[in-house]
Amino acid sequence: MKIFILALLFGLVSQGYSECSLSDIYVNQFGTGRTVNGKPQWIVSIINWCACPQTNVQLDCKGFQTVEAIQPSLLQVSGDVCLLSAGQPVWKGAIQFNYAWDTPFSLNPIFSNVAC
Repeated sequence: MKIFILALLFGLVSQGYSECSLSDIYVNQFGTGRTVNGKPQWIVSIINWCACPQTNVQLDCKGFQTVEAIQPSLLQVSGDVCLLSAGQPVWKGAIQFNYAWDTPFSLNPIFSNVAC
């Protein structure tokens, strides 16, 4: 009986883990209608729709620029890759930050570790 229960629990855990993926990270952004140093301001919401946290979430941010400071605890830019939340777990829900530049950047998710 104990082996059956352990096998059942393992199956549920592994099934839950496989249900989460990078595609559960959704990026939405829109203009705020304000300007910062003459550049339009954009608000970014990054949502993890997975029940499990995801760590080391990286975004493709090729060419990313801003005239508005972003807290490094929210977004760290390193070349063409941006690290979200300093690599800490992104739980189900949204992380938001603002930036200001002439046009919005795509900021597509390119990597994460599911931490179930």
